[in-house]
Amino acid sequence: MEANKKILLATSNQGKLKEFKKLFRNFNFISQAELGINDAIEDGLTFFENALKKARHGAKESKLFTIADDSGLVVPGLNFEPGIYSARYAGEEASDLDNRNKIINELKKRNLTSLHAYYVCVLVGVHSYDDPMPIYASGKIHGKVCLESQGDGGFGYDKIFYIDNPKTSMASISPEIKNTISHRAIAARSFLLQLEKI
Repeated sequence: MEANKKILLATSNQGKLKEFKKLFRNFNFISQAELGINDAIEDGLTFFENALKKARHGAKESKLFTIADDSGLVVPGLNFEPGIYSARYAGEEASDLDNRNKIINELKKRNLTSLHAYYVCVLVGVHSYDDPMPIYASGKIHGKVCLESQGDGGFGYDKIFYIDNPKTSMASISPEIKNTISHRAIAARSFLLQLEKI
C-alpha cells in the first residue's frame, strides 16, 4: 500500500492512537474521532470478532481502508478475565485505575501477590465494509499481574503488568522499548508485512 494513502484507525483511544502512529510511522493515519465516527458496538466473543466489527464499521462510515485492533489483558488464573472486557472490566464507565484496582482486589481475595498473565492484540484491516478478505495479525506478550503498581508510562493495565526481560512493569519501560516488545508491536510487525503487499 502506498505510504501516503490515508488510513482510518478505528479507535477513539488516544493512547492507542499514539502507539499506532509510532508503529506505522510511514503511513498517514486519521482516527475515527477526527471524522466524528462513533465507536462500533463490541459484542463479539473474541478479540478477532471485535476487531473485525470495528474495522468494518470504520470502513463503512469513512469509505477509507480501515485498521482496527482489539486488545486486552488475559489472566488464566482469573478464569481468563478480563479478556475482551479489559476496557470495561470494572464497569462501562470504568477508568484505567478502576480496572487495575479490580485485578488487585481479585489477587488479594486469593491471597496472591501475582498471577501469570498475557497481553494480546489482534489487528484487522479491511478495504470496505464487505471486504471478503480482511488482513489480520496477532501478537502476545507474557508476564504477570502484581499487587504493586509501578511506572508513569503506558495506559490500561501497564502499571501492574510486569514483564520478565527486563524485570519491570510495562509502564516503566521507555516508549521506544515498548514499541519493539509489546503485543501491539508484535502484531504490527506481522501486519505491516501484509500491508506492504497490497
